[in-house]
Amino acid sequence: MTDFNINGHVIKPGENKTIPLNTYFLPTKTSIEIPVHVYRSNNKGPTLLLSAGMHGDETNGIEILRKVITRPDVQQLKCGSLIAIPVINIVSFLFGSRDLPDGRDLNRCFPGNKNGSLGARVAYDMMKQILPIIDFGVDFHTGGAKINNYPQIRCVYNFPANLELAERFSAPLIIDSVYRDGTLRKEASKKGKPILVYEGGESLRFDYNAINEGVNGCLRLMKNYGMIDIDVPPNPFVKIQKDTWVRAKMSGLFHFNKANGSFVDKDEVIGSLCSPYGETEEKIYSPISGYVVGINNQPVVNVGDALVHLGSTE
Repeated sequence: MTDFNINGHVIKPGENKTIPLNTYFLPTKTSIEIPVHVYRSNNKGPTLLLSAGMHGDETNGIEILRKVITRPDVQQLKCGSLIAIPVINIVSFLFGSRDLPDGRDLNRCFPGNKNGSLGARVAYDMMKQILPIIDFGVDFHTGGAKINNYPQIRCVYNFPANLELAERFSAPLIIDSVYRDGTLRKEASKKGKPILVYEGGESLRFDYNAINEGVNGCLRLMKNYGMIDIDVPPNPFVKIQKDTWVRAKMSGLFHFNKANGSFVDKDEVIGSLCSPYGETEEKIYSPISGYVVGINNQPVVNVGDALVHLGSTE
């Protein structure tokens, strides 16, 4: 087993260390460091990356990683190594915002630039310091803009390594999701490092079902590779092949009458849109038979807004 070198810090087999990814400076000369937790066994095994807080308002993923890295069995791995970054986007986390102060989305800044914007620099350091030493990873996110995502893992079905990891993690829903430009997931794939995206809950709100599913998925994945030795309950999952959004056909008040994650039949009434003045009420019908993947919790919507995310197994 070789030593890890992250930002000039050496982590030997059998060592646990918390080190900064790099140091960044705000206009006030305040320095910002991104803590990277490294746990290493003396025995050979895979190196897993768990990362969260890519967007500063995605608190569920941060809580998932907090729960994982405080476990004694994780801090004393049987084999392999774990690299955990609970909050990648420190600045946005401080402000409780999705984007960086300059308006950029950190997860559209990859592969980054060492002389670029703050987001580009963080992305560059992730690609240079972290990606070369990992084998695979899971990046934790939540729904944005009032969207509550049912616990799900997103991967690319055409790449068997992605789907195999997703099945080992075993979130309730596994969704075939194409790569997006500028993301950690896409740039990692170019280097042969499969990274899955876990989605659960909504921004700035703890969802304990999503948190528990995320924690159990991490433990299930690590146990599968022999990194820990604990009892983790198996979890049935549904593989989503196609997905679609139901959008508002009128502006008004949105009511949804199905549970997140539930199955709905094609043409079933799943909600309604109402005028706030009581003039009109329009029923919302499901365009497909499938599962509720995500819900817009915003009660006041405009025409064209995304309301319900549905996924089918066919």
